[in-house]
Amino acid sequence: MQIDMHYYGVFAIARSAGLTREAARIIATASQFVDDNAQTNGMEFPSAATMSTEPTAHHTTSVKNIDGESQRKVWVPFHFLPGNEGESFTERLVCRQDSKIARALRAHHLSLSDKAFYLELVGVLAHVYADTFSHYGFSGVSSRTNKVVNDSFEYRDLEPEIEAYIEKKKQRFFEKYGTGWVRNIKSFLAEAASGALGHGAAVTLPDRPYLSWRFMYENGEDSGWRDNPATFLEACKQLHAVFKLVAAQRPDLADVEQQREWADLEETVKAILATQGDKQTRIQAWQAACANGDILTIAESIPDYVDWNAGFEHINESTAPEEMMSLPSYRFYQAASYHRWYVLRELLPSYDLMVV
Repeated sequence: MQIDMHYYGVFAIARSAGLTREAARIIATASQFVDDNAQTNGMEFPSAATMSTEPTAHHTTSVKNIDGESQRKVWVPFHFLPGNEGESFTERLVCRQDSKIARALRAHHLSLSDKAFYLELVGVLAHVYADTFSHYGFSGVSSRTNKVVNDSFEYRDLEPEIEAYIEKKKQRFFEKYGTGWVRNIKSFLAEAASGALGHGAAVTLPDRPYLSWRFMYENGEDSGWRDNPATFLEACKQLHAVFKLVAAQRPDLADVEQQREWADLEETVKAILATQGDKQTRIQAWQAACANGDILTIAESIPDYVDWNAGFEHINESTAPEEMMSLPSYRFYQAASYHRWYVLRELLPSYDLMVV
């Protein structure tokens, strides 16, 4: 999923589930920031206090993507939560829709409503949980199970100009990452960039909510028709349920005037997800639905996404640690660190999956 879903969609759904505007903004920003947080530089203060900034994603061109430890500490816990199906270890690492592990993660994180970083943690949960509905069938480590036959893609009910747009984007990706800067690096890096890590070989096709598509894995397995509109709609339904629980657990974060039942939203959300176009077109669809009162009881705008990386420009050695700890960006790093530890050191081992 991309920013249209991870931020704009999450904000709209959180508001419609009965959360305050500020709570929805923090959750949605944390959800999208999982994709944008590639910070690796910590900070030391004159008082000897320090702040670590572990990444939750790496840029496409980062050599960190081929590092096994980075894959297991970044892509596995934050983007490709293992589904624990199959016989071999690599098969069990493949992400599955709304898996038992995903449900266990959901229940655990929602039980931590007393944490200072609770909203940021819910945002991380929203990202990871939603990704199981789009990233299923791929794993967060370099593996042959991720390899796809590049000319095997088929589409259904797709407008011709959109299909041409997708094919052009796909071709540009392979030209840039498959034959450009990659060809002068070890072949392993080329393999990772072309599909051995995550859904790289399928480029952004899993992230497009309107797409019905299929492909062949290199091992001969047929993906079957992947119905993105249906799986994204189910993701939205489950997120609405998650956010309703947050509002019920924390009345101080609730705005009952905006709360609506999922049945009242489903057709509107379904129409948004079916909108064929680039991510800006989908962002506009979410914005319009909120501004027109189609999703919320009281019409309102969705605040623009503000990347928390921007906040680091105003932080320096003279910033008081107490001031730093009051920022949502710091609470995000608390939440991300806690989430990483819980998934890798407690949740996955409870299913006999030792990733780190």
